[in-house]
Amino acid sequence: MFRLIRNAHVYAPADLGVKDILIAGNRIEAIGDHIDFPWPDTQITEAQGRIVMPGLIDGHAHIIGGGGEDGFASLIRELQMTDCIRYGVTSVVGLLGTDHHAKHPETLVARTKALREQGISAWCLTGSYTYPSVTITGNAGRDVAMIEEIIGVKIAVSDHRSSAVTKEELARLATQVRTAGLLAKKAGIVHMHMGRGKDGLRKVMEICEETDIPITQFRPTHCGNLMDTAIPFAKAGGYIDFTAGEKTPGLIAQALQEVPAERITMSSDANGSFPVWNEKKEIIGMGVGKMETLYANVRRMVNEYGISFAQAISFLTVNPAKALKLKGKGVIEAGADADLVMLNEDGEIDTVFALGQIMMQGKQIIAKNYYDYQSSRRN
Repeated sequence: MFRLIRNAHVYAPADLGVKDILIAGNRIEAIGDHIDFPWPDTQITEAQGRIVMPGLIDGHAHIIGGGGEDGFASLIRELQMTDCIRYGVTSVVGLLGTDHHAKHPETLVARTKALREQGISAWCLTGSYTYPSVTITGNAGRDVAMIEEIIGVKIAVSDHRSSAVTKEELARLATQVRTAGLLAKKAGIVHMHMGRGKDGLRKVMEICEETDIPITQFRPTHCGNLMDTAIPFAKAGGYIDFTAGEKTPGLIAQALQEVPAERITMSSDANGSFPVWNEKKEIIGMGVGKMETLYANVRRMVNEYGISFAQAISFLTVNPAKALKLKGKGVIEAGADADLVMLNEDGEIDTVFALGQIMMQGKQIIAKNYYDYQSSRRN
């Protein structure tokens, strides 16, 4: 099947101006000023000068639901494919958190496969907050090497809920998954939940200074919690990830004063628990991460902090694609996957293509989750 998007203002994420985009199957075939493609039955979308950008990449989402810090009733529901599409997310990386007693890596991989079957791109991480890591095969490196969907390992660092992993243990884990990633042609990252602990990223920086492990193998997230150590980490060549939220646009604007923009990513923590603690580390409230915060933060970066639109969307497109080695993702160019988001005249997410298929159009979701589809067939 061929699709032709005409007269789109393309942010690739760089501003390319008004272009036509030809899609063949699930890939972008060509981009040009005017593409004359007379193939019969080509589906035409008239963009009328509206912005088209790459589909967003959410590198930190609890696709089987997080939670559990406030009892079993606080466990959160799993993420639906349509939850992603509604907010322009066409690629997602799932993970576990503190919930590994009630939820497991096998379930996470199964959910990742399900999201793929429903039309979006999905990967996941083995492990959770704890060390030794909870795995499927008994070894985090083996999980990365042998299970297609797994691209790295998750662990918690500098957090009162973590396993207080030592520097030696963290370095050993990094070498395991890095080597496995080389074998399987994956990122092989150590994705680190960063709490508000006193150590911050100092332990990780020491590992990078004392060993030959590349700094890019370590992927700290929630970096708004530890700006004092996150900034030096990024200046040394690492990627820092910010969780989208009320303060995030300002924190990213602050980081940009010292850090190259290409070292910054943003993710949602969607369907993860947002516990509120008092000074005694006692839980006094609970919230839930929302994927809708991603594009909302992009708009705030542009409107409130003067960050260019191209740069703001790079934190959710090309940057995470490079950091996670997701080939064909995060860019609009010939040969890339046809993951595209079109905005309406008000700058809102209007139409979403995932792997060349229209999943949402005119702000109406066309794609269906599995049981919604089965229900519609019966009716």
